[in-house]
Amino acid sequence: MSACVPTSATDSAHGPRPQQPHAPPPRKKFRVSGADVSASIAVFLIALPLSLGIALATGAPLQAGLVAAAVGGLVAGRFGGAPLQVSGPAAGLTVVTADLIQRYGWRTTCAITVLAGLAQIGLGCLRVARTALAVSPAVVHGMLAGIGVTIAAAQLHIVLGGTPQSSVTANLGALPAQLAELHPAALSVSALTLGVLVLWPRIPGRVGRVARTVPAPLVAVTAATALSGLAALTVAKVDLPSWRTHALAGLPEGPALGLVAAVLTVTLVCGVQSLLGAVAIDKLTAKRTGAQERVGRSDLDRELRGQGMANMVSGALGGLPVAGVAVRSVANVRAGAVSRNSTMLHGVWVVAASLLLVSVLEMIPLASLAALVMVVGAQMVSINHIRTVTRHREVLVYAATTLAVVFLGVLEGVAMGVAVAVAVALHRLARTRITCEEDSEGVHHVHVRGQLTFLAVPRLSRCLHHIPQRAHAVVELDGSFMDHAAYETLHSWLDAHAAQGGSAEVTGRGGQRITEPAATAHCGCRPWTPWRNHQCDTPQEPPRTDRPEQHQLAKGISAFQQNTAPRVRGELARLAREGQRPVQLFLTCADSRVVTSMITSSGPGDLFVVRNVGNLVPLPGAESGDDSVAAAIEYAVDVLQVKSITVCGHSGCGAMQALLNTPPTGAQTPLKRWLRHGLPSLERMAEQTAEAAEQSLGTAAGQGLDAAAQSPGTAQQTLRGMPRLAGRAPADAVEQLCLTNVVQQLEHLRAHEAVSRRLAEGDLELHGMYFHVGEAQAYLLAEGTAGAEEGRKEGETMRAGQAPDEVFSQVPPAHPVEV
Repeated sequence: MSACVPTSATDSAHGPRPQQPHAPPPRKKFRVSGADVSASIAVFLIALPLSLGIALATGAPLQAGLVAAAVGGLVAGRFGGAPLQVSGPAAGLTVVTADLIQRYGWRTTCAITVLAGLAQIGLGCLRVARTALAVSPAVVHGMLAGIGVTIAAAQLHIVLGGTPQSSVTANLGALPAQLAELHPAALSVSALTLGVLVLWPRIPGRVGRVARTVPAPLVAVTAATALSGLAALTVAKVDLPSWRTHALAGLPEGPALGLVAAVLTVTLVCGVQSLLGAVAIDKLTAKRTGAQERVGRSDLDRELRGQGMANMVSGALGGLPVAGVAVRSVANVRAGAVSRNSTMLHGVWVVAASLLLVSVLEMIPLASLAALVMVVGAQMVSINHIRTVTRHREVLVYAATTLAVVFLGVLEGVAMGVAVAVAVALHRLARTRITCEEDSEGVHHVHVRGQLTFLAVPRLSRCLHHIPQRAHAVVELDGSFMDHAAYETLHSWLDAHAAQGGSAEVTGRGGQRITEPAATAHCGCRPWTPWRNHQCDTPQEPPRTDRPEQHQLAKGISAFQQNTAPRVRGELARLAREGQRPVQLFLTCADSRVVTSMITSSGPGDLFVVRNVGNLVPLPGAESGDDSVAAAIEYAVDVLQVKSITVCGHSGCGAMQALLNTPPTGAQTPLKRWLRHGLPSLERMAEQTAEAAEQSLGTAAGQGLDAAAQSPGTAQQTLRGMPRLAGRAPADAVEQLCLTNVVQQLEHLRAHEAVSRRLAEGDLELHGMYFHVGEAQAYLLAEGTAGAEEGRKEGETMRAGQAPDEVFSQVPPAHPVEV
């Protein structure tokens, strides 16, 4: 019989209409979450005054800032690779843009922006975005600091009611005259803006938490606007000409070499700032709870292409250059944005404000915007950045870049910073101090300070050959780099010194041993590999015949003493002093393939482990009980006060195979007597199998045998009420019994008095776990409602009165692996 397909709307009431083979796929509805809407409004309120202020600082038409903000939100937000990064006119481009406008005029500056965007797209297509991250952070931070100093020095004149000069030196030189001719109206507006910017985030208590939901820049500009209006102050205000007279990009005019340098400068500054901002926003997003599943990591090449598209559109429409903006991006993340929709919506709000709120924007005093931008410039000189470069001994690079940007220009400053960074790196690479000394115990110490390169090989070789034969030597490497020549020299001497009866060890800073054992020197595995019968990537050298061969246990102990013990000695000493404080009791099988420390990423002192054949928990009682397991449970629960107990089964368990295949009759060996504790698991599986078969027969009787056979859910229906793995049925009866046994042993645990008491008090948890050895995959038991929800996800329907399934859900990796 063929299945009937509903052909009318009334038929579809009994089930979903099947998809036609050639029908177009259903269109996805565009949905915007509430978090994105609220975040977009918060970013818009910050972006609006900042965009006007940056346009004012560059000397461009004020509308150019609004154009760049809108294009950055819509174009870069849609096509960029960093979903939560907000792009727009950036303060880091203020000096560059101001210089271009002064040299070439506004229309040519727009053309340069278009060409820079085209260059960014080309670099993105060449997939070179990550190479921009190779620029020293000290150079980048120094560039931003120099730009910040330049911005602050220029805007200070507008804050005081004057006009900025063309350079930092000119602004500093004209400052005394400007202070002698203060404009009280502009100064009062600026002072109010600065006061609000400083004090608004510091309002204490509940009032402060509520107040901080409104961005400080918006409050500051609003307060200054209200003051100038209510007091009728005579100050210059925003003047937005008609959009009909807005200047668009024109053909570039000027010397070809200068235009090429200008395009490269805008490309470099925009690209590096946007890429570094994307990486920073990734780190900030990863710290949020619950957002990692929905917000992916940034695609830097796509981000570079998206920024290029935005610059092309912004320049063509007469807007400022566009880059990722840290202030807006951080606000976007902290406001709870979950997708790129928040960035795009912020662009929509900017467009709406530019068209509908012109009269409101023209009430803003220019002094207030100048004060706002001056604070932004001052914040670009970050104390945290200075501390970081000081800690990494790169103050010279930072200072050289900052001063060069201030007095020479951005491109010249970056070139100077890169040159100084290269010089510092070469100096560190070539400057190596090697000292030799002998202590009172006759141990020779060789101290290597700096990077060990071929330039230091003669001095290293001379020092090593002064060490007598049969002496013990310690070579301490206080550096992070060793080239091939130095490596060969050092290891050749180590082999020769050992052959002459001497001993030596190579340590890092602080005495941590870093040499590999001789047995694993030519092995592809790490010396701390926790198992000994592994397969190496390359064959090992044949054992030496001039000394007796050690047995396997002695080899493992020797390797531990030489390589692992120095790494864990401090932690074990602490545990010896404080005693053991494990967080959980881990009860698992004695199978040698189940390495508890490996599959749980635990170390000494973390787990109280009980292993037996079949991970069994005998029921308490004189006849059926087992004092060994019961004593471990009582000690862990009552004395060690563990917070959880985990019963872990595994695939291919020999105990479960014996339960299935060994007849109950015959001689009662110790193994048979122990496996009697697993008989409840075998009986539980048999009862569940019978119930599942009865349910399956009932389904077949109600639907007809043919219809039941063709029902897509029949295979899963036979597993109702039986433990299973999420997404697939157990491979065979042995795996089914392994899963059932975990559930049964959890019930046995609840029968122990200490466990039941702690469960009633609510400070103990029980967990079921299944480890598939061949897949190296762990599964956790989802009991109760979790199992029912998992069953509904797989398309099953729960009958009235039916117990929910025990489903073992796959545990995903903690972090995605990037290839």
